Amino acid sequence: METTEQAVWDQRYSGPDLVWGAGPNRFVTEEAAARLAAERGVSVDWVQADLLDYQPAPGSCALVLIAYIHLPAASLARVFRAAAAAVAPGGTLLVIGHDRDNITRGHGGPQDPDRLYTPAAVTAELDGLAVRRAEQVMRPVRTPEGERTAIDTLVRAERPA
Repeated sequence: METTEQAVWDQRYSGPDLVWGAGPNRFVTEEAAARLAAERGVSVDWVQADLLDYQPAPGSCALVLIAYIHLPAASLARVFRAAAAAVAPGGTLLVIGHDRDNITRGHGGPQDPDRLYTPAAVTAELDGLAVRRAEQVMRPVRTPEGERTAIDTLVRAERPA
């Protein structure tokens, strides 16, 4: 049974127009795409599940990506912990999402600070992972009024081999 929140998001993304464009997020590309292409033969297991219920097997994933998932802070912390636990030895967790400072200094994104990221809030939930990058990053956004800048949080962490 679909919840009201699911219905809202399904309606938003069900139309023929792409809400955010077709290209990959530039930070995901910088952090992961070149490595995956070089290694080739990477398999992807696609799972459609409720993020708050889904528990991937511990240490089962070479790459875990969280991209622009904006839930209330307590729920988001649970998602970060589950994602971190799923990273295999030698694997990577990549997290990208709208930063809390985006409300006052950036463009677009959710306007509820409880649903936004900070590097410290993300890294606080990554037990057992070595944080390699945790910072605010600027992302250009094309709008009808011209180019604007969004502020995102980007975290890359690895589980030691």
